[in-house]
Formats: sequence, structure tokens, C-alpha cells
Amino acid sequence: MQNIIGFHYTLKDKDGAVLDSSEGQPPMLVMTGAQQIIPGLEKELMKMKKGEKQTVVIAPENAYGPVQEDMKLTVKREQFPEGAQLHVGQQFKINQEPQAPVFTVTAIKDDNIHIDGNHPMAGKELHFDVDVTEKRMPTPDELAHGHAHGPGGHHH
Repeated sequence: MQNIIGFHYTLKDKDGAVLDSSEGQPPMLVMTGAQQIIPGLEKELMKMKKGEKQTVVIAPENAYGPVQEDMKLTVKREQFPEGAQLHVGQQFKINQEPQAPVFTVTAIKDDNIHIDGNHPMAGKELHFDVDVTEKRMPTPDELAHGHAHGPGGHHH
């Protein structure tokens, strides 16, 4: 059975540094079972009641997975389009497939470009301070569209 869950969150790393937050924004709305958030967070939110606040710790395997060493590559500059201005931190896809990984340039050494196709949060334990603001059944429209709709209905 699917539910709509609204929540505020603050995401921190294991050392307590804030990585992201919904502060100052409307609550995030998700439909359970629609793979809209990491599985570990969804599982914890499903256990909570409206009005409940909690800190939940999500292990890498229930978040963005472990670091996959085979997704760290070194390629030659000539494999990029001629004239490409590369810099550390730059992100790109190697094709237009929806599930294609996003690669990040991690280092540039002469003609060797080091890239990483892992999600930036791969291998990290994530700490969420969550506040459940809403928990309800999805409307027929939401079920048909496969996601939660905010106040006032459908906004794509």
C-alpha cells in the first residue's frame, strides 16, 4: 500500500557537517514505493507518525551504495571533444541514456583525466534529522502519475 509522506530534513555526514536541508522550503513530499528517495530513508519514514521527529542513520548500502572502484577511471584528454575545457569537479554523462551514470572529473594530470562515476554520496553513512509533517493516502491523480502532488494539486 502506497502512502504520501511529507517531511522536513537536515542531512549531515557522520561528523555532523550539514550537507543539505529543506529549511526555509515547503516539506518534501514523496510517494512510498516510487523510488523517489533512498531506500533506507523511506523505510524509516514509513515507521514514523505525523508530527514525529527523529534522527535516522542510513548505512551506505541503504543509501547510494558502496564505492565501486571500477567506476573510477583514467582516460586520455583526447577522448573528450576537441577544445573541451575540463576542470576538477566538472560533471558529465557519456551518453544520453536515462540511467547513464554522471561522471565527475576528480583530477587532471597532464593528458590523464581521472573521472569517477560513483554518486558523490556513495560509501557514506548519512544522518538525517527528519520531521514528518504529513502522512496520508495518495489521491487517484497521484496514483495515476506515480508521485505526490503539492498543495493545489498537480504541478509539473
